[in-house]
Amino acid sequence: MSSTLGTGRSRHIALGWTIRGSSDGGQAARVARPGPCRGPRPADARLPRVDPLTFRAATLADVDELVGFWLRAGENASRPSDRPDLVRRLVARDPEAVIVAELDGRIVATVVAGWDGWRANLYRLAVEPGLRGRGLGRRMVQLAEARFRELGAERFSAMVLDHNELGQSLWSAAGYVAQDDWSRWVKAADA
Repeated sequence: MSSTLGTGRSRHIALGWTIRGSSDGGQAARVARPGPCRGPRPADARLPRVDPLTFRAATLADVDELVGFWLRAGENASRPSDRPDLVRRLVARDPEAVIVAELDGRIVATVVAGWDGWRANLYRLAVEPGLRGRGLGRRMVQLAEARFRELGAERFSAMVLDHNELGQSLWSAAGYVAQDDWSRWVKAADA
């Protein structure tokens, strides 16, 4: 996914998807649909190459649906729910950070591909429960990684709950390695 949103040009990336820009100054989200593929498709590409499956950057109009989707499909019942105002801030600050997959007009998968100019971090990888195990999570990771590479990132990291075995296996299969010698430390801003 490139930073040329709004140029009106289509751009091929190695995943076999065509990223379509908009000619409206970047007001519409970019869309990725199955396109010409150079080289073999990844072995895990079990998703049907059909038009109803669309990959794009989330927009401000998606925020309420995103928050509801994360409540339904997320594996993080132990932490506070995401607040729509904070998700709006993220989307407004970095319009390409939240990548969504849609099927029949509904969000069915997400990943937040956060880039601060130094580190590339993945959050909120979530797939509709009924669509898990079909390669959609892996496809979301590939799209996020493509974004990071275009931005110049040299290393990616992902946060995964220890008890999320399905998530752990996905990240491992995608080539990520757990760092058991690290702990995550958090503090609320108002603490």
